[in-house]
Amino acid sequence: MSNPILNEDRFSPQARILDGEPMTISGTVNKIFMLFVCLIAGAAISIYTLFTSPAMVPAMIIAGAVVSFILVLVTSFNIKLGKFTAAPYALFEGLFLGAVSMAFEAQWHGIVLQAVFATFATMFVMLMLYKARIIKYTAKFQAVLMTAMLSVLAIYLIQFVASFFGRSIPLIWEAGPVGIAFSLIVVGIAAFSLIQDFFFIETASQNLLSKDYEWYGAMGLMITLVWLYMEILRLFAKLNSRN
Repeated sequence: MSNPILNEDRFSPQARILDGEPMTISGTVNKIFMLFVCLIAGAAISIYTLFTSPAMVPAMIIAGAVVSFILVLVTSFNIKLGKFTAAPYALFEGLFLGAVSMAFEAQWHGIVLQAVFATFATMFVMLMLYKARIIKYTAKFQAVLMTAMLSVLAIYLIQFVASFFGRSIPLIWEAGPVGIAFSLIVVGIAAFSLIQDFFFIETASQNLLSKDYEWYGAMGLMITLVWLYMEILRLFAKLNSRN
């Protein structure tokens, strides 16, 4: 869900370069495109397997989710590994997203395309708001955002544990007003998390951090976009369930 690797606390004097090429915004953007290629490739493999060997899909979903999570944890503890872990992360995340997206698409035709469009539209709007300094990343903004993300994480963890006992948090997973309101709030939190990503990438480039941070920044932004996409997909599924 939320992005565990991008925040300004990751800056350190040791990360600033004394020679060679520093991190740039354009370099980070190029790497974001590379990661999207890997993500799409993983999704394509997943969808192809769904039609050719459907019995393998559950294992592929689990492998995609577990491996991508491990790669995120490894990178959060060692930034320099980002250049080695970012592409595999995107590939395995694609394996997971491809199968899950097809499951939603099977129930509601066209929902995936709508979610993809809404995700990129949201990213564009948040980027414009950030560039125009209409939304500023301040200490107060960070504190509120982190509180909101940790609250959502706590709810998801409670639901995960409760599922082992055949229980579920009432209402918020349903297609009623409470469930839709919950999804709207989470989508909003994910969207505002993009501001944190933009701030990190911009500030890291201004601080002349090493080229390794381009992969790190690109991976962090992709984590947030994947989270945003999944939350929008859930929201659209709830809305479609009411029809």
